[in-house]
Amino acid sequence: MGENLNRMLDPRGYQEREVIQLSKRVSLEELKAGKILFYNNTKLDFCNYYTVFDRIKERLAELGITNYVEYKKTVRGKDAKKLGEYAAMLAEEKPVAAIVAFGDMGTSSSTTVLSIALEKLGIPTLYMTAPPGTGITEGVGVYRAGHLCMCSVDIYQASTVEEIEAEVDKHWDYIIGSLTANGEELEKLAHIDFKMDKVAPAKDGLLPFVIEEDEEKSKEPGAYMEEINDYFNAEHISDGLPIIPPTKRRYEAMMEYCPFDEDLVLCDPSGPSGKTVTVKDVAIAAIMAGCKPNAMPVLVAAFKALNSPLYNLNQSVTTSHPGGNMILVSGPIAQEIGISGKQGCLGPGWPANATIGRAVNLVMMNVFRSVPGVCDLDCIASQAEFTYCFAEEPELAQWNMINEDRFDSETTSVYVLKAEPLHDIIDFLSLDGHDLLDTITACCTTLGSNNAYMPGPLVVCLTPDHGMMLKKAGYTKEMIQEHIHQYVYHEVPMVRNRGLVPVRPKEWANRHPLPVTRSPKDVEVVVIGGRGGHSGVILPWALHSEGCVEAVKLPDGTVAKSIEEFKR
Repeated sequence: MGENLNRMLDPRGYQEREVIQLSKRVSLEELKAGKILFYNNTKLDFCNYYTVFDRIKERLAELGITNYVEYKKTVRGKDAKKLGEYAAMLAEEKPVAAIVAFGDMGTSSSTTVLSIALEKLGIPTLYMTAPPGTGITEGVGVYRAGHLCMCSVDIYQASTVEEIEAEVDKHWDYIIGSLTANGEELEKLAHIDFKMDKVAPAKDGLLPFVIEEDEEKSKEPGAYMEEINDYFNAEHISDGLPIIPPTKRRYEAMMEYCPFDEDLVLCDPSGPSGKTVTVKDVAIAAIMAGCKPNAMPVLVAAFKALNSPLYNLNQSVTTSHPGGNMILVSGPIAQEIGISGKQGCLGPGWPANATIGRAVNLVMMNVFRSVPGVCDLDCIASQAEFTYCFAEEPELAQWNMINEDRFDSETTSVYVLKAEPLHDIIDFLSLDGHDLLDTITACCTTLGSNNAYMPGPLVVCLTPDHGMMLKKAGYTKEMIQEHIHQYVYHEVPMVRNRGLVPVRPKEWANRHPLPVTRSPKDVEVVVIGGRGGHSGVILPWALHSEGCVEAVKLPDGTVAKSIEEFKR
Protein backbone atom coordinates (compact mmCIF):
# COMPACT_ATOMS: atom_id res chain seq x y z
CA MET A 1 0.00 0.00 0.00
CA GLY A 2 1.13 3.54 -0.73
CA GLU A 3 1.25 6.27 1.88
CA ASN A 4 -1.99 7.86 0.59
CA LEU A 5 -3.87 4.68 1.44
CA ASN A 6 -2.12 4.18 4.76
CA ARG A 7 -2.76 7.71 6.04
CA MET A 8 -6.21 9.17 6.49
CA LEU A 9 -7.45 12.73 6.92
CA ASP A 10 -8.41 13.69 10.47
CA PRO A 11 -12.13 14.59 10.51
CA ARG A 12 -11.64 16.79 13.60
CA GLY A 13 -9.48 19.30 11.77
CA TYR A 14 -6.71 21.15 13.58
CA GLN A 15 -7.44 22.16 17.18
CA GLU A 16 -5.40 25.10 18.46
CA ARG A 17 -5.99 24.10 22.10
CA GLU A 18 -5.15 27.37 23.86
CA VAL A 19 -3.83 26.92 27.41
CA ILE A 20 -4.77 30.04 29.36
CA GLN A 21 -2.81 31.57 32.20
CA LEU A 22 -4.76 30.98 35.41
CA SER A 23 -5.26 34.08 37.53
CA LYS A 24 -3.21 34.46 40.69
CA ARG A 25 -5.37 33.38 43.62
CA VAL A 26 -5.71 35.52 46.76
CA SER A 27 -5.36 34.77 50.47
CA LEU A 28 -8.25 34.35 52.90
CA GLU A 29 -7.44 37.80 54.29
CA GLU A 30 -7.72 39.28 50.80
CA LEU A 31 -11.03 37.46 50.30
CA LYS A 32 -12.28 39.12 53.49
CA ALA A 33 -11.10 42.55 52.42
CA GLY A 34 -12.21 42.32 48.79
CA LYS A 35 -15.42 41.56 46.96
CA ILE A 36 -16.60 38.21 45.59
CA LEU A 37 -18.63 38.14 42.39
CA PHE A 38 -21.48 35.62 42.28
CA TYR A 39 -22.82 35.09 38.76
CA ASN A 40 -26.11 33.23 38.26
CA ASN A 41 -26.90 32.27 34.65
CA THR A 42 -30.59 31.95 35.80
CA LYS A 43 -30.33 28.18 36.26
CA LEU A 44 -30.20 28.61 40.05
CA ASP A 45 -33.71 30.08 39.98
CA PHE A 46 -35.34 26.67 39.59
CA CYS A 47 -36.02 23.75 41.88
CA ASN A 48 -33.81 24.11 44.98
CA TYR A 49 -30.66 24.98 43.05
CA TYR A 50 -30.13 28.41 44.61
CA THR A 51 -29.13 26.51 47.74
CA VAL A 52 -25.73 26.14 46.02
CA PHE A 53 -25.08 29.87 46.44
CA ASP A 54 -26.82 30.07 49.81
CA ARG A 55 -24.62 27.34 51.28
CA ILE A 56 -21.40 28.73 49.81
CA LYS A 57 -22.21 32.14 51.29
CA GLU A 58 -22.96 30.56 54.67
CA ARG A 59 -19.63 28.72 54.67
CA LEU A 60 -17.76 31.87 53.56
CA ALA A 61 -19.45 33.85 56.33
CA GLU A 62 -18.03 31.37 58.85
CA LEU A 63 -14.61 32.54 57.64
CA GLY A 64 -15.57 36.20 57.94
CA ILE A 65 -16.08 36.68 54.18
CA THR A 66 -19.30 38.60 53.62
CA ASN A 67 -18.71 41.18 50.86
CA TYR A 68 -20.56 39.99 47.77
CA VAL A 69 -21.96 41.34 44.53
CA GLU A 70 -24.35 39.22 42.46
CA TYR A 71 -25.42 39.34 38.83
CA LYS A 72 -28.07 37.30 37.07
CA LYS A 73 -28.42 37.07 33.31
CA THR A 74 -28.97 34.24 30.85
CA VAL A 75 -26.19 33.14 28.51
CA ARG A 76 -28.71 31.82 26.00
CA GLY A 77 -28.42 33.26 22.51
CA LYS A 78 -24.95 34.75 23.13
CA ASP A 79 -21.90 33.86 21.07
CA ALA A 80 -18.34 33.90 22.40
CA LYS A 81 -17.89 37.58 21.56
CA LYS A 82 -21.00 38.64 23.50
CA LEU A 83 -20.05 36.40 26.42
CA GLY A 84 -16.63 38.04 26.48
CA GLU A 85 -18.23 41.49 26.50
CA TYR A 86 -20.47 40.51 29.38
CA ALA A 87 -17.49 39.12 31.31
CA ALA A 88 -15.69 42.44 30.78
CA MET A 89 -18.69 44.25 32.24
CA LEU A 90 -18.66 41.95 35.28
CA ALA A 91 -14.93 42.59 35.69
CA GLU A 92 -15.63 46.30 36.18
CA GLU A 93 -16.79 45.36 39.69
CA LYS A 94 -13.12 44.54 40.40
CA PRO A 95 -13.86 41.37 42.37
CA VAL A 96 -11.03 39.43 44.01
CA ALA A 97 -12.73 36.17 42.96
CA ALA A 98 -15.79 34.90 41.08
CA ILE A 99 -18.14 31.96 41.63
CA VAL A 100 -20.19 31.05 38.57
CA ALA A 101 -23.27 28.81 38.42
CA PHE A 102 -24.90 26.72 37.18
CA GLY A 103 -23.65 24.17 34.68
CA ASP A 104 -26.10 21.30 34.59
CA MET A 105 -27.85 21.36 31.20
CA GLY A 106 -28.12 23.44 28.03
CA THR A 107 -26.39 26.59 29.24
CA SER A 108 -23.35 24.67 30.48
CA SER A 109 -21.16 25.23 27.41
CA SER A 110 -21.76 28.97 27.14
CA THR A 111 -21.28 29.46 30.88
CA THR A 112 -17.91 27.71 30.59
CA VAL A 113 -16.93 30.22 27.92
CA LEU A 114 -17.94 33.04 30.30
CA SER A 115 -15.91 31.49 33.12
CA ILE A 116 -12.86 31.27 30.86
CA ALA A 117 -13.32 34.92 29.88
CA LEU A 118 -13.37 35.96 33.56
CA GLU A 119 -10.22 33.93 34.22
CA LYS A 120 -8.48 35.61 31.26
CA LEU A 121 -9.40 39.00 32.73
CA GLY A 122 -7.44 38.15 35.86
CA ILE A 123 -10.32 37.12 38.09
CA PRO A 124 -9.86 33.80 39.98
CA THR A 125 -12.97 31.88 38.93
CA LEU A 126 -14.75 28.76 40.16
CA TYR A 127 -17.51 27.22 38.04
CA MET A 128 -20.15 25.10 39.84
CA THR A 129 -21.53 22.28 37.69
CA ALA A 130 -23.65 19.13 37.94
CA PRO A 131 -24.39 16.09 35.77
CA PRO A 132 -24.99 15.88 32.88
CA GLY A 133 -23.50 19.33 32.33
CA THR A 134 -20.21 18.39 33.96
CA GLY A 135 -19.08 16.37 30.94
CA ILE A 136 -19.58 19.20 28.50
CA THR A 137 -18.01 21.80 30.80
CA GLU A 138 -14.92 19.58 30.99
CA GLY A 139 -14.78 19.37 27.21
CA VAL A 140 -15.13 23.11 26.69
CA GLY A 141 -12.54 23.66 29.41
CA VAL A 142 -10.02 21.36 27.71
CA TYR A 143 -10.55 22.63 24.16
CA ARG A 144 -10.72 26.33 24.95
CA ALA A 145 -8.64 26.80 28.11
CA GLY A 146 -6.58 23.68 28.84
CA HIS A 147 -7.43 23.84 32.54
CA LEU A 148 -10.12 25.46 34.71
CA CYS A 149 -11.42 25.21 38.26
CA MET A 150 -14.76 23.41 38.13
CA CYS A 151 -16.66 21.83 41.01
CA SER A 152 -19.25 19.19 40.14
CA VAL A 153 -21.98 18.61 42.73
CA ASP A 154 -24.15 15.52 42.31
CA ILE A 155 -27.63 17.07 42.40
CA TYR A 156 -30.67 17.10 40.11
CA GLN A 157 -34.13 18.66 39.83
CA ALA A 158 -35.62 16.72 42.77
CA SER A 159 -32.70 17.25 45.17
CA THR A 160 -33.76 18.66 48.55
CA VAL A 161 -32.21 21.69 50.23
CA GLU A 162 -30.50 19.37 52.70
CA GLU A 163 -29.05 17.18 49.94
CA ILE A 164 -27.67 20.19 48.10
CA GLU A 165 -26.14 21.62 51.25
CA ALA A 166 -24.47 18.28 51.92
CA GLU A 167 -23.01 18.23 48.40
CA VAL A 168 -21.56 21.72 48.81
CA ASP A 169 -20.07 20.74 52.18
CA LYS A 170 -18.60 17.61 50.64
CA HIS A 171 -16.67 19.74 48.14
CA TRP A 172 -15.85 22.65 50.44
CA ASP A 173 -12.10 22.06 50.48
CA TYR A 174 -12.08 22.15 46.67
CA ILE A 175 -14.23 25.29 46.59
CA ILE A 176 -12.06 27.29 48.98
CA GLY A 177 -8.86 25.88 47.46
CA SER A 178 -9.92 27.00 43.97
CA LEU A 179 -10.10 30.58 45.25
CA THR A 180 -6.90 30.64 47.32
CA ALA A 181 -4.39 28.04 46.08
CA ASN A 182 -1.51 28.79 43.69
CA GLY A 183 1.34 26.98 41.96
CA GLU A 184 1.23 23.20 41.72
CA GLU A 185 -1.76 22.99 44.06
CA LEU A 186 -3.81 25.26 41.79
CA GLU A 187 -2.77 23.30 38.70
CA LYS A 188 -3.89 20.11 40.41
CA LEU A 189 -7.29 21.63 41.24
CA ALA A 190 -7.72 23.01 37.71
CA HIS A 191 -6.64 19.80 35.94
CA ILE A 192 -9.36 18.29 33.73
CA ASP A 193 -9.24 14.53 33.25
CA PHE A 194 -11.08 14.52 29.93
CA LYS A 195 -12.18 11.23 28.38
CA MET A 196 -11.13 11.77 24.75
CA ASP A 197 -8.73 13.65 22.47
CA LYS A 198 -5.91 13.18 24.97
CA VAL A 199 -3.57 14.04 22.10
CA ALA A 200 -4.63 17.01 19.99
CA PRO A 201 -5.03 16.46 16.21
CA ALA A 202 -1.82 16.95 14.27
CA LYS A 203 -1.12 20.11 12.28
CA ASP A 204 -0.61 18.09 9.10
CA GLY A 205 -4.30 17.12 9.18
CA LEU A 206 -3.57 13.39 9.13
CA LEU A 207 -4.51 10.70 11.60
CA PRO A 208 -1.60 8.83 13.23
CA PHE A 209 -3.23 5.47 12.47
CA VAL A 210 -1.17 3.37 10.05
CA ILE A 211 -2.32 -0.01 8.78
CA GLU A 212 -0.03 -2.96 9.35
CA GLU A 213 -0.16 -4.63 5.99
CA ASP A 214 -0.86 -8.31 5.51
CA GLU A 215 -0.21 -9.56 1.98
CA GLU A 216 -2.98 -12.17 2.05
CA LYS A 217 -5.55 -9.89 3.67
CA SER A 218 -4.80 -7.04 1.26
CA LYS A 219 -6.40 -9.11 -1.53
CA GLU A 220 -9.73 -9.28 0.33
CA PRO A 221 -12.53 -6.85 -0.67
CA GLY A 222 -12.86 -4.23 2.03
CA ALA A 223 -9.53 -5.17 3.55
CA TYR A 224 -8.75 -3.52 6.89
CA MET A 225 -12.25 -2.01 7.21
CA GLU A 226 -12.72 -3.64 10.62
CA GLU A 227 -9.45 -2.22 11.95
CA ILE A 228 -10.19 1.24 10.55
CA ASN A 229 -13.71 1.35 11.98
CA ASP A 230 -12.53 0.09 15.35
CA TYR A 231 -9.97 2.90 15.44
CA PHE A 232 -12.50 5.60 14.49
CA ASN A 233 -14.94 4.36 17.12
CA ALA A 234 -12.26 4.20 19.81
CA GLU A 235 -11.21 7.78 19.02
CA HIS A 236 -14.84 9.03 19.06
CA ILE A 237 -14.62 10.25 15.46
CA SER A 238 -17.46 8.11 14.10
CA ASP A 239 -21.17 7.79 14.78
CA GLY A 240 -20.87 4.04 15.39
CA LEU A 241 -21.89 2.94 11.92
CA PRO A 242 -19.23 1.78 9.45
CA ILE A 243 -17.47 4.64 7.67
CA ILE A 244 -15.57 4.97 4.42
CA PRO A 245 -11.95 5.89 5.22
CA PRO A 246 -11.25 9.56 4.31
CA THR A 247 -8.11 9.18 2.22
CA LYS A 248 -6.48 11.92 0.16
CA ARG A 249 -7.58 10.23 -3.06
CA ARG A 250 -11.20 10.11 -1.93
CA TYR A 251 -10.96 13.74 -0.79
CA GLU A 252 -9.87 14.86 -4.27
CA ALA A 253 -12.75 12.87 -5.77
CA MET A 254 -15.26 14.39 -3.32
CA MET A 255 -14.25 17.89 -4.51
CA GLU A 256 -15.31 17.12 -8.12
CA TYR A 257 -18.54 19.09 -7.69
CA CYS A 258 -17.16 21.57 -5.16
CA PRO A 259 -15.58 24.68 -6.72
CA PHE A 260 -15.51 26.38 -3.30
CA ASP A 261 -12.15 27.01 -1.60
CA GLU A 262 -11.46 24.21 0.87
CA ASP A 263 -10.63 26.75 3.59
CA LEU A 264 -13.87 28.69 3.16
CA VAL A 265 -15.50 29.00 6.60
CA LEU A 266 -19.13 27.87 6.51
CA CYS A 267 -19.91 27.99 10.25
CA ASP A 268 -18.65 30.23 13.03
CA PRO A 269 -16.90 28.75 16.10
CA SER A 270 -19.37 26.54 17.97
CA GLY A 271 -19.73 23.61 20.31
CA PRO A 272 -17.24 22.34 22.88
CA SER A 273 -14.22 22.67 20.58
CA GLY A 274 -15.05 26.24 19.55
CA LYS A 275 -13.92 25.42 16.00
CA THR A 276 -15.17 26.77 12.72
CA VAL A 277 -16.49 24.48 9.98
CA THR A 278 -14.73 24.70 6.63
CA VAL A 279 -15.52 23.22 3.24
CA LYS A 280 -12.71 20.72 3.86
CA ASP A 281 -14.32 19.58 7.13
CA VAL A 282 -17.61 18.98 5.31
CA ALA A 283 -15.93 17.08 2.47
CA ILE A 284 -14.16 14.73 4.90
CA ALA A 285 -17.46 14.03 6.69
CA ALA A 286 -19.13 13.45 3.31
CA ILE A 287 -16.53 10.81 2.45
CA MET A 288 -17.02 9.04 5.77
CA ALA A 289 -20.81 9.14 5.39
CA GLY A 290 -20.72 7.62 1.91
CA CYS A 291 -21.90 10.67 -0.04
CA LYS A 292 -21.49 11.01 -3.79
CA PRO A 293 -19.42 14.05 -4.84
CA ASN A 294 -22.50 15.78 -6.26
CA ALA A 295 -23.87 16.10 -2.72
CA MET A 296 -21.30 18.77 -1.80
CA PRO A 297 -23.21 21.84 -3.10
CA VAL A 298 -26.26 20.86 -1.03
CA LEU A 299 -24.07 20.27 2.03
CA VAL A 300 -22.40 23.66 1.60
CA ALA A 301 -25.81 25.35 1.42
CA ALA A 302 -26.98 23.37 4.46
CA PHE A 303 -24.06 24.54 6.60
CA LYS A 304 -24.55 28.13 5.49
CA ALA A 305 -28.16 27.83 6.67
CA LEU A 306 -27.08 26.20 9.94
CA ASN A 307 -24.74 29.14 10.53
CA SER A 308 -27.58 31.66 10.56
CA PRO A 309 -27.67 33.45 13.94
CA LEU A 310 -31.35 32.47 14.02
CA TYR A 311 -30.49 28.76 14.20
CA ASN A 312 -28.55 28.96 17.51
CA LEU A 313 -26.03 26.42 16.29
CA ASN A 314 -23.67 26.78 19.26
CA GLN A 315 -26.25 25.52 21.74
CA SER A 316 -28.02 23.17 19.34
CA VAL A 317 -25.01 20.89 18.97
CA THR A 318 -24.95 19.97 22.67
CA THR A 319 -28.57 20.31 23.80
CA SER A 320 -30.21 17.58 25.90
CA HIS A 321 -33.08 17.62 23.37
CA PRO A 322 -33.14 14.50 21.14
CA GLY A 323 -33.59 16.42 17.90
CA GLY A 324 -31.48 16.13 14.79
CA ASN A 325 -30.55 18.70 12.16
CA MET A 326 -33.36 18.23 9.66
CA ILE A 327 -32.31 18.95 6.06
CA LEU A 328 -35.26 19.48 3.68
CA VAL A 329 -34.27 20.13 0.07
CA SER A 330 -36.75 21.64 -2.38
CA GLY A 331 -36.12 22.27 -6.07
CA PRO A 332 -34.72 20.59 -9.18
CA ILE A 333 -31.22 19.77 -7.87
CA ALA A 334 -32.79 17.56 -5.18
CA GLN A 335 -34.19 15.19 -7.79
CA GLU A 336 -31.08 15.57 -9.98
CA ILE A 337 -28.81 14.11 -7.28
CA GLY A 338 -31.30 11.56 -5.96
CA ILE A 339 -32.59 13.10 -2.72
CA SER A 340 -36.03 11.54 -2.31
CA GLY A 341 -39.35 12.66 -0.95
CA LYS A 342 -41.09 9.51 -2.14
CA GLN A 343 -42.39 6.48 -0.26
CA GLY A 344 -40.23 5.72 2.77
CA CYS A 345 -38.10 8.84 2.27
CA LEU A 346 -37.40 9.23 6.00
CA GLY A 347 -36.27 5.64 6.36
CA PRO A 348 -33.70 3.26 4.86
CA GLY A 349 -33.14 2.63 1.18
CA TRP A 350 -32.47 6.15 -0.09
CA PRO A 351 -28.67 6.59 -0.29
CA ALA A 352 -28.58 10.35 -0.96
CA ASN A 353 -30.96 11.06 1.94
CA ALA A 354 -29.09 8.81 4.33
CA THR A 355 -25.58 9.94 3.47
CA ILE A 356 -26.20 13.71 3.24
CA GLY A 357 -28.01 13.76 6.57
CA ARG A 358 -25.31 11.59 8.09
CA ALA A 359 -22.53 13.88 6.84
CA VAL A 360 -24.15 16.86 8.58
CA ASN A 361 -24.25 15.08 11.91
CA LEU A 362 -20.73 13.67 11.56
CA VAL A 363 -19.49 17.26 11.27
CA MET A 364 -21.30 18.13 14.51
CA MET A 365 -19.59 15.26 16.34
CA ASN A 366 -16.15 15.43 14.81
CA VAL A 367 -15.52 19.14 14.36
CA PHE A 368 -17.48 20.55 17.29
CA ARG A 369 -16.71 17.43 19.40
CA SER A 370 -20.25 17.06 20.72
CA VAL A 371 -19.73 13.35 21.34
CA PRO A 372 -22.61 11.44 22.99
CA GLY A 373 -21.82 10.17 26.45
CA VAL A 374 -18.66 12.27 26.67
CA CYS A 375 -19.25 15.87 25.64
CA ASP A 376 -22.93 16.14 24.77
CA LEU A 377 -26.02 16.68 26.91
CA ASP A 378 -28.35 14.27 25.09
CA CYS A 379 -30.45 12.42 27.68
CA ILE A 380 -31.65 9.67 25.35
CA ALA A 381 -31.02 11.04 21.82
CA SER A 382 -32.77 9.64 18.74
CA GLN A 383 -32.27 8.21 15.27
CA ALA A 384 -32.64 11.76 13.92
CA GLU A 385 -29.09 12.39 15.11
CA PHE A 386 -27.73 9.78 12.72
CA THR A 387 -29.31 11.28 9.62
CA TYR A 388 -32.31 13.51 8.82
CA CYS A 389 -32.61 14.47 5.17
CA PHE A 390 -35.37 14.32 2.58
CA ALA A 391 -36.80 16.31 -0.31
CA GLU A 392 -40.05 17.72 -1.57
CA GLU A 393 -41.30 16.00 -4.71
CA PRO A 394 -42.74 18.25 -7.46
CA GLU A 395 -44.93 15.43 -8.76
CA LEU A 396 -46.55 15.03 -5.31
CA ALA A 397 -46.90 18.71 -4.38
CA GLN A 398 -50.44 20.04 -4.01
CA TRP A 399 -49.29 23.60 -3.30
CA ASN A 400 -46.14 25.68 -3.71
CA MET A 401 -43.00 24.02 -2.41
CA ILE A 402 -40.63 25.81 -0.04
CA ASN A 403 -38.26 26.90 -2.82
CA GLU A 404 -41.18 28.40 -4.75
CA ASP A 405 -42.46 30.25 -1.68
CA ARG A 406 -39.04 31.69 -0.84
CA PHE A 407 -37.46 31.97 -4.31
CA ASP A 408 -38.80 30.41 -7.53
CA SER A 409 -39.34 27.01 -9.14
CA GLU A 410 -35.85 26.90 -10.72
CA THR A 411 -34.00 27.63 -7.47
CA THR A 412 -33.10 24.77 -5.15
CA SER A 413 -33.36 25.60 -1.46
CA VAL A 414 -32.21 23.87 1.71
CA TYR A 415 -34.41 24.31 4.80
CA VAL A 416 -32.79 23.36 8.11
CA LEU A 417 -34.55 22.88 11.43
CA LYS A 418 -33.39 21.48 14.78
CA ALA A 419 -36.24 19.10 15.36
CA GLU A 420 -37.59 15.87 16.79
CA PRO A 421 -37.97 12.76 14.62
CA LEU A 422 -41.22 12.56 12.68
CA HIS A 423 -44.29 12.01 14.87
CA ASP A 424 -46.82 9.74 13.14
CA ILE A 425 -50.34 10.98 12.33
CA ILE A 426 -52.63 8.08 11.45
CA ASP A 427 -55.98 8.66 9.78
CA PHE A 428 -57.41 6.04 7.43
CA LEU A 429 -61.09 6.73 8.19
CA SER A 430 -61.80 10.44 7.70
CA LEU A 431 -63.92 10.96 4.60
CA ASP A 432 -63.13 14.61 4.03
CA GLY A 433 -60.34 17.10 4.56
CA HIS A 434 -62.16 18.89 7.39
CA ASP A 435 -62.11 15.86 9.69
CA LEU A 436 -58.59 15.00 8.58
CA LEU A 437 -57.34 18.48 9.52
CA ASP A 438 -58.74 18.02 13.03
CA THR A 439 -56.65 14.84 13.39
CA ILE A 440 -53.54 16.65 12.15
CA THR A 441 -54.15 19.61 14.44
CA ALA A 442 -54.41 17.39 17.51
CA CYS A 443 -50.92 15.98 16.84
CA CYS A 444 -49.02 19.26 16.57
CA THR A 445 -48.06 19.50 20.26
CA THR A 446 -48.13 17.67 23.59
CA LEU A 447 -47.25 18.74 27.14
CA GLY A 448 -43.96 16.91 26.64
CA SER A 449 -43.06 18.76 23.45
CA ASN A 450 -40.74 21.76 23.41
CA ASN A 451 -43.27 23.85 21.53
CA ALA A 452 -45.66 23.71 24.50
CA TYR A 453 -43.24 26.11 26.21
CA MET A 454 -41.37 27.70 23.33
CA PRO A 455 -43.39 28.59 20.22
CA GLY A 456 -41.61 27.96 16.97
CA PRO A 457 -41.70 26.41 13.51
CA LEU A 458 -43.08 22.97 12.73
CA VAL A 459 -43.36 20.91 9.56
CA VAL A 460 -46.57 19.08 8.61
CA CYS A 461 -45.69 16.19 6.30
CA LEU A 462 -48.75 15.00 4.38
CA THR A 463 -48.95 11.79 2.40
CA PRO A 464 -50.22 12.22 -1.17
CA ASP A 465 -53.64 10.83 -0.14
CA HIS A 466 -53.99 13.30 2.73
CA GLY A 467 -52.73 16.15 0.57
CA MET A 468 -55.31 15.37 -2.10
CA MET A 469 -58.09 15.17 0.52
CA LEU A 470 -57.25 18.59 1.93
CA LYS A 471 -56.99 20.19 -1.50
CA LYS A 472 -60.25 18.58 -2.62
CA ALA A 473 -61.93 20.07 0.47
CA GLY A 474 -60.83 23.51 -0.71
CA TYR A 475 -57.84 24.08 1.55
CA THR A 476 -54.95 26.17 0.35
CA LYS A 477 -51.58 25.94 2.08
CA GLU A 478 -52.30 29.29 3.73
CA MET A 479 -55.62 28.01 5.10
CA ILE A 480 -53.92 24.96 6.64
CA GLN A 481 -51.25 27.18 8.18
CA GLU A 482 -53.86 29.53 9.61
CA HIS A 483 -55.96 26.67 11.02
CA ILE A 484 -53.02 25.05 12.81
CA HIS A 485 -51.78 28.38 14.15
CA GLN A 486 -55.23 29.20 15.52
CA TYR A 487 -56.22 25.84 17.00
CA VAL A 488 -52.97 24.30 18.27
CA TYR A 489 -52.52 25.64 21.79
CA HIS A 490 -52.37 24.74 25.49
CA GLU A 491 -54.43 25.98 28.40
CA VAL A 492 -52.24 28.10 30.68
CA PRO A 493 -52.71 25.97 33.85
CA MET A 494 -51.44 22.91 31.96
CA VAL A 495 -48.09 24.46 31.06
CA ARG A 496 -47.43 26.36 34.28
CA ASN A 497 -44.53 25.05 36.42
CA ARG A 498 -43.89 21.94 34.36
CA GLY A 499 -41.85 20.96 31.35
CA LEU A 500 -39.13 23.58 31.06
CA VAL A 501 -38.61 27.29 31.48
CA PRO A 502 -40.74 28.99 28.81
CA VAL A 503 -39.24 31.24 26.15
CA ARG A 504 -42.10 33.22 24.68
CA PRO A 505 -42.66 36.66 23.14
CA LYS A 506 -42.96 39.34 25.86
CA GLU A 507 -46.40 40.34 24.63
CA TRP A 508 -47.65 36.85 25.56
CA ALA A 509 -47.23 37.51 29.29
CA ASN A 510 -50.99 37.44 29.92
CA ARG A 511 -52.09 35.44 26.91
CA HIS A 512 -54.59 32.62 27.36
CA PRO A 513 -54.57 30.05 25.86
CA LEU A 514 -50.96 29.75 24.67
CA PRO A 515 -50.35 28.97 20.98
CA VAL A 516 -47.40 26.84 19.90
CA THR A 517 -46.72 28.96 16.82
CA ARG A 518 -46.21 32.72 16.60
CA SER A 519 -47.85 33.15 13.21
CA PRO A 520 -49.21 30.95 10.42
CA LYS A 521 -45.82 31.22 8.70
CA ASP A 522 -44.35 29.05 11.47
CA VAL A 523 -46.19 26.12 9.86
CA GLU A 524 -44.53 24.51 6.86
CA VAL A 525 -46.70 22.11 4.84
CA VAL A 526 -45.10 19.55 2.53
CA VAL A 527 -46.44 16.53 0.65
CA ILE A 528 -44.08 13.55 0.73
CA GLY A 529 -44.07 9.76 0.96
CA GLY A 530 -46.30 7.10 -0.50
CA ARG A 531 -50.03 6.52 -0.70
CA GLY A 532 -51.85 5.77 2.55
CA GLY A 533 -53.01 7.19 5.86
CA HIS A 534 -49.77 7.82 7.76
CA SER A 535 -48.84 11.50 7.60
CA GLY A 536 -46.59 13.09 10.21
CA VAL A 537 -45.53 16.24 11.99
CA ILE A 538 -41.98 17.35 12.80
CA LEU A 539 -41.86 19.35 16.04
CA PRO A 540 -39.05 21.81 16.80
CA TRP A 541 -36.40 22.28 19.45
CA ALA A 542 -37.31 26.00 19.24
CA LEU A 543 -34.89 27.28 21.89
CA HIS A 544 -33.90 30.58 20.26
CA SER A 545 -33.84 28.45 17.11
CA GLU A 546 -35.63 29.04 13.82
CA GLY A 547 -36.01 27.12 10.61
CA CYS A 548 -33.51 28.66 8.18
CA VAL A 549 -33.45 28.56 4.38
CA GLU A 550 -30.50 28.89 2.01
CA ALA A 551 -30.49 28.73 -1.79
CA VAL A 552 -28.01 26.41 -3.50
CA LYS A 553 -25.58 28.86 -5.09
CA LEU A 554 -22.31 28.89 -6.99
CA PRO A 555 -19.21 30.48 -5.41
CA ASP A 556 -19.96 33.81 -7.12
CA GLY A 557 -23.39 33.93 -5.45
CA THR A 558 -25.49 33.13 -8.50
CA VAL A 559 -28.24 30.55 -8.16
CA ALA A 560 -27.40 27.18 -9.70
CA LYS A 561 -30.04 25.69 -11.99
CA SER A 562 -28.26 22.33 -12.37
CA ILE A 563 -25.72 20.34 -10.39
CA GLU A 564 -23.50 20.21 -13.47
CA GLU A 565 -22.74 23.92 -13.05
CA PHE A 566 -20.64 22.98 -10.01
CA LYS A 567 -18.46 20.43 -11.79
CA ARG A 568 -14.80 21.39 -11.83
